[in-house]
Amino acid sequence: MAVKAALPALPVFSGYGIELEYMIVDRENLSIRPIADKLLHQLSGEYASEVEHGRLAWSNEIVLHLIELKNAHPEPVIESLPALFQSEIQRINRELESLSAKLMPSAMHPWMNPRLETALWPHGNAEIYRAYDRIFDCKRHGWANLQSMHLNMSFADDVEFARLHTAIRLLLPILPALAASSPITEGHHAGSLDSRMAYYLTHQMRIPSTMGKVIPDTITTHTSYETQILAPMYREIAALDSEGVLQHEWLNVRGAVARFVRNAIEIRVIDVQECPYVDLAIAAVVRDIVHALYDQRTAALADQQAISTDALVKILHDCIRDGEQARITDHQYLALLGFPLQHCEARELWQHLIVSMMPEQTRQPWQEALTTILEQGPLARRILRAIDQDFSQTRLQAVYRELCDCLDEGRLFRGIG
Repeated sequence: MAVKAALPALPVFSGYGIELEYMIVDRENLSIRPIADKLLHQLSGEYASEVEHGRLAWSNEIVLHLIELKNAHPEPVIESLPALFQSEIQRINRELESLSAKLMPSAMHPWMNPRLETALWPHGNAEIYRAYDRIFDCKRHGWANLQSMHLNMSFADDVEFARLHTAIRLLLPILPALAASSPITEGHHAGSLDSRMAYYLTHQMRIPSTMGKVIPDTITTHTSYETQILAPMYREIAALDSEGVLQHEWLNVRGAVARFVRNAIEIRVIDVQECPYVDLAIAAVVRDIVHALYDQRTAALADQQAISTDALVKILHDCIRDGEQARITDHQYLALLGFPLQHCEARELWQHLIVSMMPEQTRQPWQEALTTILEQGPLARRILRAIDQDFSQTRLQAVYRELCDCLDEGRLFRGIG
């Protein structure tokens, strides 16, 4: 979360940043292990907040059982990244062996009790995390138990920003239907396929201006973003943050946020998957569909911008709860995405978008992941199918041990024997 110097602006669709978050768990019982600082120290010789290794970097997050992997600099081609991330996953797991730990994928730990098990990062930037905890209470789901993929997409100026923000805003509501991976909380079916996002909807609502309705309103310039989004949240939090520790643009936690310090829009509503290949398949889908919307292939920019935030919020909530089975009946929304019927399930809409907006040669490297998700459902659906209504600790450990193996081996999760 440290503020970095502004980077040179890259034109739209020329640079991408991927951030993948993973839990550190015990090798045997799979409960969380708050040892991210030890892992980073083991690699760098100090309690570093970030360690670069080639084109990738490892970094800490607010809690000690979580490690983030990311490309250190914007990458022009998403297709070049799966092997890099996968090899780094395996390297981290080798490092963790000496600590009797390993990485676990999916967006929430299935039996973690954050009230009892949360440990905050105590080293560099610790004052930021203490401020967050004091103001928002971070020892709860939505703070201490969530792992996501953040996809950063570059823009160069206000014209590109307006079109990119509009296209991303339109796609945000249905992303959980493709990427939900968090159906279980504290050992029970949570009632939503995307429980991470269900908690995320309210996690920072003590300061409502910092998150709005998660789906952002239409914003078209840097100046208007500063006046309509950033300035109000700085004013609102000032009474609780007199030293200005949190008064930076990363305090904004909408589902898509402008990071002007690096001239990118960061998408935050995508659960992390079972292995980087699947995360990056989803990133490639988002890239291509956002590009088609940016190019106004299915609707004019003004029409895209005119749809109400509340209409998008309803679709988001339905997809958080029901995933690919969410019913979408908003005729205006479907028309904006070029869907020919007046209602559908989210799965049918995704099928249409992928076929109509991703060129066949672009889909080809990701076909295994996309076919699995479209035919068998997002990871959350496959997890529930594998659990088969048996929420015993033994069954949960078996399913999530297989997920850990999928992560280490770079393969899709299709259940357990």
